[in-house]
Amino acid sequence: MFAYIVKRLLAGLVVLTLVSLSIFLLFWYGPSEPARAMCDSKTSNRCSPEKLEVFTEELGYNNPWASEFGNYVGGIVTGRDITVAGQTTRCEAPCLGLSYSTGKPVWEDMQSRIPATVSIAVGGASLYLLLGVPIGVAASKRRGTVADKTLVSSFLVISSIPYYLFALLVFLYFAVLYELPFVGQPGYTPLTENPAEWFGGLALAWICLGVFGCTAYTRYSRGAMVEALSEDYVRTAKAKGLPQRAVVYKHALRAALVPVVTIFGIDFGTLLAGTIFTEKIFDINGIGLWALNAVGQKDLPIVQATALFAAIALIVSNLVVDLLYSVLDPRVRLS
Repeated sequence: MFAYIVKRLLAGLVVLTLVSLSIFLLFWYGPSEPARAMCDSKTSNRCSPEKLEVFTEELGYNNPWASEFGNYVGGIVTGRDITVAGQTTRCEAPCLGLSYSTGKPVWEDMQSRIPATVSIAVGGASLYLLLGVPIGVAASKRRGTVADKTLVSSFLVISSIPYYLFALLVFLYFAVLYELPFVGQPGYTPLTENPAEWFGGLALAWICLGVFGCTAYTRYSRGAMVEALSEDYVRTAKAKGLPQRAVVYKHALRAALVPVVTIFGIDFGTLLAGTIFTEKIFDINGIGLWALNAVGQKDLPIVQATALFAAIALIVSNLVVDLLYSVLDPRVRLS
């Protein structure tokens, strides 16, 4: 078991290194010229060729990319000094660069937005499972009945609606027209400041993500349970006279959760990377909304930092899923 964990940790570290290199090279050789974006944001007049050359030199774009990538990684680990427009700023670790629009270290701004995104992700993902898996298991036990077909058909209708439209309708009906008693003004309040406002401000976002997402998890769970209930070991358990409840929840469900956990790991990592529509509609200043605004302002260090954060979230989520495999499936531990 320990060797398996170490192997997965090393694999995750290798993937993270390759992803960070890919993101760095994408912005280094991309169509946008970072030095010009910085020059335009720091000069009130049009950026002249002379000023552009100064910014290019300061940002290191005249140096070999390998050298600058080393500085970038070194800044993440130990911090570094960044000179822009003749002014040197100390960027403490983990240094993800300086924002073009504010001139502040990107990590300082990111820290204030991560809790909002994590709160949305945890609440929405929890409802994915708490609603989707039990409904899917119940549908699999009634396979082929009218209730099963009605449930699956209704969830297909919901999932066919574009998410941004679904979220907008939830906001209009339950935040504007009909105010729910437990729902406050949409937005994010830190949990440590006011737990009631934190819950009320995020409740609609959680409901929106949970109801929309559970439709897919109902189908995943139902399909996995139908397959698991037809396995030989389940028929053997039934032949031995085990109670139906034990056969379904102790034997079949444990095997059926493996593919569900795989999909959940990817979805949860995606939520951590930022739920742009949810944050925009419900006025939650998280990672997704921050990245969207940065794209409009051509603030490349923020875009690069959020892309790296998204990659880390997905890698960590997949790593946790790999470790959960060893709990759900004993064959993983044996291998």
